Amino acid sequence: MSQSGSAMQFEQLQEVVLAEPRGFCAGVERAIEIVERALERFGAPIYVRHEIVHNDHVVSDLRQKGAIFVDDLEEVPTGARVIMSAHGVSRQVRAHADERRLEVFDATCPLVTKVHIEVRKLRAEGYEIVMIGHEGHPEVEGTMGQADEGMYLVEDLAGVESLQVKTPDRLAYVSQTTLSVDDTQTIVAALKKKFPSILGPKKSDICYATQNRQDAVKILTKSVDVVLVVGSPTSSNSNRLREVAERFGVPAYLVGSADELNPEWLQQASRVGITAGASAPESLVQGLLLKVKSLGAGSVRRLSGVEESVRFPLPKGLN
Repeated sequence: MSQSGSAMQFEQLQEVVLAEPRGFCAGVERAIEIVERALERFGAPIYVRHEIVHNDHVVSDLRQKGAIFVDDLEEVPTGARVIMSAHGVSRQVRAHADERRLEVFDATCPLVTKVHIEVRKLRAEGYEIVMIGHEGHPEVEGTMGQADEGMYLVEDLAGVESLQVKTPDRLAYVSQTTLSVDDTQTIVAALKKKFPSILGPKKSDICYATQNRQDAVKILTKSVDVVLVVGSPTSSNSNRLREVAERFGVPAYLVGSADELNPEWLQQASRVGITAGASAPESLVQGLLLKVKSLGAGSVRRLSGVEESVRFPLPKGLN
């Protein structure tokens, strides 16, 4: 049940606490800028394979500017310009783009590209690879699609337990970049126990932004009664933020915007924490902040956190 702020106020509501960092990461900023630059330079329409990032508001805004989102490259006219989403694509999709003579601008996050390179290198060296990730997620499909065979997907401990591989002594693992840090560590530990010689990446595949936002939520849970995460249901990293808060004992809710806030969630809360997934724009956070303040919160406090200065270059032809 959703009610307007003017119709309901909670006397116990005192404060909104904002997590830092939150919202857009460098990979998302780059992907959105690639679409906007392409539209400015070449005009509409610009085709985008899959949602450029997993946020309904971002996709809607770009659609209004002239971007056309497709799930299959067959929907793109031969020779047209197409942008590959931040999640990355398989080698098969790239080959399909070449066949259709499409002009491709690649918005794949460089940290996802790093995992793709890792997979190709390991396969060339004769390793089988276990990927830790969520089945059906476009990043997982893109990464698994860097090899024709020799890859296995595990989502949880049960998947590790049932996993059978052909070369247990020549085995490596990679992971989706937007997973729960804690859950992934648990799965890696189980893999190492089952396959003692398994090889891991030199540096965790989970991206800096995912790590920083999850760490910020852990800090946030120490000073609030409920956590609101701004993000779309399809956003993996946004869902993980909600799960992290709940794991630390604080009720948490995922909302696409202020319109989705159920005031009843705040009935027992005196302090409300707000964060946002890496694909959620700050404007949505500010809208939610105003809505919570309208329900009675008198002050706003920003937690200190890691300052992010990462920037990724644009592809050739758009910079």
